[in-house]
Amino acid sequence: MPRDDLASPGITDVTVASAARNTNGNSGPIGGFGSAKTLRAQLNVSAASGTTPTLNVLIEDSVDGGATWNTVGTFAQKTAISREVVNVVAPFTDLLRVSWTIGGTTPSFTFEVRIYSE
Repeated sequence: MPRDDLASPGITDVTVASAARNTNGNSGPIGGFGSAKTLRAQLNVSAASGTTPTLNVLIEDSVDGGATWNTVGTFAQKTAISREVVNVVAPFTDLLRVSWTIGGTTPSFTFEVRIYSE
């Protein structure tokens, strides 16, 4: 769902709410980033379990309304509780999403992603 308030710099959006996840997924398209010059994204992993669990989280944009997605930011692979911040510098489009891939044997991660636009 588009977020008109994100067009103003300095707005933080909880793009992916904290929850336990054990399958691949994404936030769905989020609009309103077109006027931002930079994004500061924070990944908070508060729990990890399973045998050799892995979590890969990407910030993606789309130039064609969400038909295809391009990686504009990447967090380091997570295997345990951790926190990381990445900066994404323009150019990126107005339409973003966060996607994640979870691997391992019976893996589970509890995490959230917040994006701050500048």
